[in-house]
Amino acid sequence: MDTNTDTENPTQKTSGDTRPYAVVLYGATSFVGQITAHYLTNFLSNNKNEDGSNLSWAIAGRDEDKLNKLKAKLESKVDIIIANSNDAASLDKMTKQTQVIISTVGPYLKYGEPLIKSCAENGTDYVDLTGEAIFIKDMMDKYQDTAKQSGARIVNSCGFDSIPSDLGAYFTQAKAEEKFGETCNVIHMRVKAAKGGISGGTIASMASIFEEAGEDKSRRKQVANPYLLNDDTDAPNVRQDNVSKPVYDSNHKRWLAPFVMATINTRIVHRTNQLLSYEYGRDFKYDEAMWMKDGVKGKLSSYAMSAGLLGFATAMMIKPSRELLSKHVLPKAGSGPSKDEQENGYFDIRHFGQTAKNDTITVKVTGDRDPGYGSTSRMISQAALCLAQDISKEDVGGGFWTPASAMGDKLITRLEAHSGLSFKVIDS
Repeated sequence: MDTNTDTENPTQKTSGDTRPYAVVLYGATSFVGQITAHYLTNFLSNNKNEDGSNLSWAIAGRDEDKLNKLKAKLESKVDIIIANSNDAASLDKMTKQTQVIISTVGPYLKYGEPLIKSCAENGTDYVDLTGEAIFIKDMMDKYQDTAKQSGARIVNSCGFDSIPSDLGAYFTQAKAEEKFGETCNVIHMRVKAAKGGISGGTIASMASIFEEAGEDKSRRKQVANPYLLNDDTDAPNVRQDNVSKPVYDSNHKRWLAPFVMATINTRIVHRTNQLLSYEYGRDFKYDEAMWMKDGVKGKLSSYAMSAGLLGFATAMMIKPSRELLSKHVLPKAGSGPSKDEQENGYFDIRHFGQTAKNDTITVKVTGDRDPGYGSTSRMISQAALCLAQDISKEDVGGGFWTPASAMGDKLITRLEAHSGLSFKVIDS
């Protein structure tokens, strides 16, 4: 692992590009899709190809009127493609025209499979925002071989789920290896601070997971498996820590509370370890939690958050309470934080690593926008452009990858240069 990569031309074309579009944004009229479309428009207008031309991209979805309204707001010459997840022919027509598909259409458990199937069959690279580990598992089981044969690189979880966690762990390991001559066998990720809203789409994705887990015991077992996404025949079986209730962190003098995204992030990090031939070690342990304050106030906050998450999960697994919450309490699909909330949001995450020899390292990962939307739209955009322009199919072949295993240093470089993210080693 080498994190000292020079910044590359952000619009350098990949050799052998014969498709009319480098990127197609599918689900462009969704809440996060619109934010992503605006970001791509602004970024690409200021970062042209070496010959001075604009990178060719398109917005896609099922509603032509909504797409035309979005195009007018973008003030861009971007093309429009009509495609529907219920129409396999329209998806194939779309995926055959582009190098990479960005999918913002969730919940992925309900709507995501037809597009992944089309990409896998047509050799089209794909990135999405899913936080649904059981969806990724299902898709790997069905389409891994097809994607390998066609050359399609499928990279899930390219937003706040799970880029800061995955690339943060990757960066921490690279710096530990550089400093100590060995990687960390333990990394604790802690969310120090985060500010941002939540959309109806995120709630819908969470609801779909809880619905599956509530109705199917085997799904509950999958959700609980830290190595769910490790598909090698000899996956590790090290017992992983899981912060599921209030815990006091005496090393940092803070209370800990469960982090709702840990169930996807930890699985992605362990899959990265597998795809990097277990560079982190086969005994590698990784966990995530929210930092609370010290003292009585921190303890109360930790207990309140833990109880709230448990109550929410329980309610969402029971059909009557799930429908009641979805109808009367939770944000509706298409809603989300305002532009001001997105721009004034941020996140600050710490990775505390320790080697087998007890050497320690701390990495700080920050973003300067609302994590779920303002930052996420930038992360997924740069991940798609990185696949299209920086990562050759000879270097990374077809199959299901993670952000760190597929793009690693080159994606970190892009994120720091163009997405408001920062990765740095700090004093503990």
